[in-house]
Amino acid sequence: MLKQRTLKTVVTATGVGLHSGAKVTLTLRPAAPDTGIVFHRVDLDPVVDLPADPYAVCDTRMCSGLQREGAKVNTVEHLMSALAGLGVDNAHIDVDAAEIPILDGSAGPFVFLIQSAGIEEQKAPKRFLRVLKPVEYVEGDKWVRLEPYDGFKLSFSILFNHPAIDSTGTSVVVDFAEHSYVREVARARTFGFMQDVEFMRANGLGLGGSLDNAIVMDEYRVLNADGLRYADEFVKHKVLDAIGDLYLAGHSLLASYSAYKSGHALNNQILRVLLEDKTAWDIVTFEEEASTPPAVARLFALAAA
Repeated sequence: MLKQRTLKTVVTATGVGLHSGAKVTLTLRPAAPDTGIVFHRVDLDPVVDLPADPYAVCDTRMCSGLQREGAKVNTVEHLMSALAGLGVDNAHIDVDAAEIPILDGSAGPFVFLIQSAGIEEQKAPKRFLRVLKPVEYVEGDKWVRLEPYDGFKLSFSILFNHPAIDSTGTSVVVDFAEHSYVREVARARTFGFMQDVEFMRANGLGLGGSLDNAIVMDEYRVLNADGLRYADEFVKHKVLDAIGDLYLAGHSLLASYSAYKSGHALNNQILRVLLEDKTAWDIVTFEEEASTPPAVARLFALAAA
């Protein structure tokens, strides 16, 4: 049986919010089967609980944010990506500010935190959201699509008309029956442009951004002294974001995701299109080994490698 997973112990990290610039303390705790991923604004009285839910997404300006009862938790996508990539179904996430800390701008530090806490299988079958028919969302020249697939595969293409980006790999396919999330996706960092900094800060964004937590470019080149972590780091970060955005559905997907110039807003829209068509999906478990598609069986063994 493919079982649900949670954390073995409690683990804590401190950092700053990418957009708020505020100091944030983050604590990850184990959770019971079928809890899902639940954020808790512990700085509020009373504490406000914000479960992962695509219909709670309130802000997609350069991040994915959740809102409930007037409380917000922004920039959840990198942590959600790490939880998805390691197959963690259930966790409580305590945060004392309105944003998850950016750390180094990738999911790598969150992977380290989760692995430091340890991952524990639970006595309940893992529940997958299986896509049964193609669904698509189009906005101008941007599009995103989900199609049936016995596993989880992402195909992404970007176009920025910037020499530092377009000289790298701008298309990638990641199939988690073949590729390791930890090795091949998790360390891809968020990125931005110096010319956008003034506009972002005037709109209350990017206040905590630096060369320590983002790839930064001027008009021609990458400014980070250490260069890129992957030859296709830009498009891999978009895949990393998509994994986190899609995990807000509440379950691991069995689907093929493909996108062109997509971002947080389109990723959220495709989930809503999918969920609102009851004939397009179902929830499945694999309680017998013989009934588990081989690609699904390999998903989480390889993801953590």
